[in-house]
Amino acid sequence: MLHYSTLDGLKTLRLPAMASGLLEQREHPDYTAMSFEDRLGLLVDRELLQRENRRLERVLKEAKLRSRGVIEDIDFSATRGLDKATFLSMVESKWVEHHHNVIVLGPTGVGKTFIACALAQRAIRDGHRAIYVRVPRLLDDLALARADGRLSKVMNSLARCDVLLLDDFLIRSLSDDQAADLLEVVEDRATKSTIITSQLPVSHWHEGLGDPTVADAILDRLLEHAHRVTLTGDSRRRTKTTTQEPIE
Repeated sequence: MLHYSTLDGLKTLRLPAMASGLLEQREHPDYTAMSFEDRLGLLVDRELLQRENRRLERVLKEAKLRSRGVIEDIDFSATRGLDKATFLSMVESKWVEHHHNVIVLGPTGVGKTFIACALAQRAIRDGHRAIYVRVPRLLDDLALARADGRLSKVMNSLARCDVLLLDDFLIRSLSDDQAADLLEVVEDRATKSTIITSQLPVSHWHEGLGDPTVADAILDRLLEHAHRVTLTGDSRRRTKTTTQEPIE
C-alpha cells in the first residue's frame, strides 16, 4: 500500500519519470544493492532527462526549422571553404549570450540553410529559443499583420526569441516600407541574436535595402558583432556527396 501511495504522490507532483523509474527499481532486485541516495539520484536524473527531452521537442516544434541539421553532420570538405577549427570555435563560444549575430553567405545550393539551422538547433540544445523565417514570407506576414491589427503581437514574438533565423535575406530588393518593417524587427532585437543567410555579398546589401538612411540603420545593427561564414563551391543540388549533410 505504501508503494502505491508513493507512486500516486509522484504522479500528483507531476513526476511521471520518477514514478516509472521507481516501478522499474521495484521490479529489478539488482537495485537493492545500491544505497538510498544512489537510487534516488537515478530517479532524479531520469525525471530531469525526460523534462529536457520534452523541452527540446516543444522548442524545436516552435522554431519550425527548415532543416533538421546538426553541427555534427556538417561537411567540412575543403571545396566549400568552411574552416572546421574556426567554425567550431565560434559554435562553442557564448555568441548567443553575448548577443552576437551570424551571417552565412554563399551561392545557391551550397548548404547555407543547413548550417544556419544547425546553429539554431545547437542554440536550442543549449537552452535558448529560436524561430526560423524566410525573409520574403516574413515581410508579407508583417504587411498582413499591420492590416488586421496583429502587428504588435507578431513583432513581440520576434523580439522575444533568443535566436531569429532570417533565411534568404535580400533574395530580392526591398521596398521602402519593407525595409522600414525589417528595421523595426532588428531594432527590437538589440539584446538578442540573429542568424542570416544570403546569396548576396555583404558589400551589396546597402543597395538592396531601400532608403539609404534606413539601410544604414539596418546594417549598423546586423553587422556589429557579427560572425561571418562564407561558403564556396558548386551547388550541392547538382553534385553527389557521401557526407551526411543534405542540400539546403
